[in-house]
Amino acid sequence: MTPRTTTCTQAIKAGRMRKAEQFADAAETIREFADHEADIGDAYVTLLIHAGIAAADVICCEALGEHAHGESHTDAVELLRRVRPDGSDLGIALGSLLGAKTRAGYSHQPVNKETRVRSTRAVDKLLRAARDRYR
Repeated sequence: MTPRTTTCTQAIKAGRMRKAEQFADAAETIREFADHEADIGDAYVTLLIHAGIAAADVICCEALGEHAHGESHTDAVELLRRVRPDGSDLGIALGSLLGAKTRAGYSHQPVNKETRVRSTRAVDKLLRAARDRYR
């Protein structure tokens, strides 16, 4: 099935890049000021997920001229994997973040340290790629 997409404009790219940076900055701020990182783990990972999704949109906009638009996160990963070069690795990073979404945002159980570390690495990869490509 073909993913639902939206054609990118400069305004969309700029807005999604701004949001990617805002979410990532907010995640780092709450982590920095928390007495114990585990106490804010769910909020931290949720902000990283939003940063990663926005960064993936920027990457797709630059490389493909469109970004995923819809409820299916699988579509976003599939579209990101089409990016050359590095689409496969970027898709894995986004998939990793999205895999943590239910536990971080909707479960009664907190995310663990491994999920926080994996999510940090994934968003770093996506943000670096978005910053490198963004014009």
